Amino acid sequence: MADAALIGDAAPAIRPGLGRMALYVLLGFSAGLPFYMFSTVLALRLTEHGVGLVVIGFFAWVTLLPTFKFLWAPLLDRFDVPGFARFWGKRRGWIMLSQLGIFTSMVAMAFTAADQYLAVTALFAVLLAFWTTTLEVAADAWRIELAPTQDEQGPIVAANLWGYRTAMVAAGSGALLVADRAGWDNAYFLIAAAAFLPFPLLVAMRPEEKSGGGRWVALATGIAASFVVLLIVAVLTAAVGWVVLDLAAGAGISSKTNVTPVVLGTCLLPFIIMAAALPKIRSAPPTVWYRQSAAIGPYVDIFWRYSFGALAILAFVSLYRMGDVLALTLSKPMVKSLGYTLTQIGFADGAVALLSSMAGVALGGWLTTRWPQAWTLTLGAVLAAFGNFGFIWLAHQAPGNTALYIATAADQFGNGIAGAVFVVYLSMLVNPRYPGAQYAFLSGFAFLLPRLLAGASGSMQGVIGYDGFFLLSGVLSLAAILFLPIIGRMKPRAPDDETI
Repeated sequence: MADAALIGDAAPAIRPGLGRMALYVLLGFSAGLPFYMFSTVLALRLTEHGVGLVVIGFFAWVTLLPTFKFLWAPLLDRFDVPGFARFWGKRRGWIMLSQLGIFTSMVAMAFTAADQYLAVTALFAVLLAFWTTTLEVAADAWRIELAPTQDEQGPIVAANLWGYRTAMVAAGSGALLVADRAGWDNAYFLIAAAAFLPFPLLVAMRPEEKSGGGRWVALATGIAASFVVLLIVAVLTAAVGWVVLDLAAGAGISSKTNVTPVVLGTCLLPFIIMAAALPKIRSAPPTVWYRQSAAIGPYVDIFWRYSFGALAILAFVSLYRMGDVLALTLSKPMVKSLGYTLTQIGFADGAVALLSSMAGVALGGWLTTRWPQAWTLTLGAVLAAFGNFGFIWLAHQAPGNTALYIATAADQFGNGIAGAVFVVYLSMLVNPRYPGAQYAFLSGFAFLLPRLLAGASGSMQGVIGYDGFFLLSGVLSLAAILFLPIIGRMKPRAPDDETI
């Protein structure tokens, strides 16, 4: 697309300072709400309707979509949304389309809240995940264009994260409180309306500099075009889903199937492929095409710089957040099975979870500036593991708010510290030449294997029970510590050609 389109979006459609920060609080809030509605909240909803844990585990695979956002992210750079883009520009056009996608998907989940047809529930959950991820891609691109310097980025990033964490409370707590009193349909209607808040604000903004046509014509055209796009995406998603379900049925996979061995084998494939390619990558000269490629060069560079140590790094990052991801899948169904109400769970996921998580993040960030990296990573892994073990302790306590709050606080505090120190570690791994691409790869890979395994969590629980499941998830987080003596001594190779 022409550079003018990008320049138009980068123009000050809103004034720097509080205006931009307020907008990105709303955008973070809008993106954070749907994530819980197709993950943790949906798991509780399915539990309430008697869906088996194996099937609930399968639904965890919906959270894989954000990991693969690089597959369609280039489309947001190449194409405009008709109507919206002509008046508001490329980035805002995609944000507005995504907001419509989030709203319609969540409303559809509200109308099908009885979960009588799980394939339909899965379809709308996937659509909600797709449009939520698309919103994040568009918002991140616009943020970089609005604030090109590091000094400008800091406040907007902070505002965006604050909005996202506030949304975690609203979805994880507010939706459950509403569902307990007024039903799941009203909970999804309410969150859909809240997630749609940035849309009228974007409509009210002034156009990009070279806009043609009127605001209301552009809005009507954009909405009409958006619903065509939404319909096409829904049909394609349904078709792909039908093929996947048909293949699964043909392979004999059902709610009674133990998919753990298959998933574990799938998790090993990336390591096998990378190990096979490493000898060739290690000896590759700087002029070879796959080191110079704009598409795969940044990813090849990771393996060229760290050689076989890259496998240890990837194994470490895959294990480090494993406990957090696995616990997210079954912690709420387990708590519900202990006799806690949605209201009790909602209060625990409110102020208790938010304050504990933010305290953990703050402490983790502070420690990274004062402790050696290996020490902070070790502390994060230990506290995250003890958060998982806390659910085992909770399962053997008489149901009560105090026990629930202690377990929730321990889990969120440990994950807050682990998350903060982990982000710093990943950031230090990247080559300054390719910071965006390499960080996206490393952070995506860190959650790819845990989320794959999370889809088998129901099968695992059926074999080893809740105690065994949370013990295993905590031990897997602790296992990451075994790699620290190896990765702590790793130094990347010096560049052999600065012109790559």
